[in-house]
Amino acid sequence: MNADRDRQPTGGEERQRIDKWLFFARVVKSRSLAAKLVAAGHVRVNRDKADQPSRAVKPGDVLTIALDRKVLVWRVLALGARRGPPQEARTLYEDLGASAADAAPAEGA
Repeated sequence: MNADRDRQPTGGEERQRIDKWLFFARVVKSRSLAAKLVAAGHVRVNRDKADQPSRAVKPGDVLTIALDRKVLVWRVLALGARRGPPQEARTLYEDLGASAADAAPAEGA
């Protein structure tokens, strides 16, 4: 239905609006907050600032998301179909920031 409408196939790749993906991945509590986060310049896609909520993301893209007290670095693994429970949301991304944070103290010790 509407979920299919916002998925944009381009050259065989499916894409999804970044505001919808952030909402489905449970980064923020509402889609309007996701749109504001993107419009404020707090989200980067593959190192490029995403300034429009309509920007499309696809599996393989790396998102850098600056929140109030932390910065998330996530790789998009799948596109969302709905905002489900946290376990379902975790299947949409791979957390790249956690592995770097865990490795840093080990190198310094």
